Amino acid sequence: MKRFLVVSVAVVAAGLVATRSVRAADSNPQAGSEVTVTGEVLDMACYLDHGAHGEKHAQCAATCIESGLPVGIKGEDGKTYLLIGEHKPLNKDLAKYAAKTITVKGKLVSRDGISMIENAEIVK
Repeated sequence: MKRFLVVSVAVVAAGLVATRSVRAADSNPQAGSEVTVTGEVLDMACYLDHGAHGEKHAQCAATCIESGLPVGIKGEDGKTYLLIGEHKPLNKDLAKYAAKTITVKGKLVSRDGISMIENAEIVK
């Protein structure tokens, strides 16, 4: 019984922390504004599934991005953003940059803890 009570309290506490974190992310003061982010281009499927990134994962990431899986960027600020163009995927443009550091700019939007840069453009 004691173990059940301890586990229950831990689960509730974790839920409260997670809820507070999500609310903080959704109330991002930059949301809706133009942002510029420099970071590593990721295939989101492998990154979220098993943390794959970096040069060792570059060929797999390029293949995944080319095949149409979601593409993102892990910014130097430690945050990860989903990337889309102006109502279209950017996969063809970004596949060649898999695991490389680039700079993108676009409109920051966030919902339910997910951040995305829409109308993203590669800064050259």
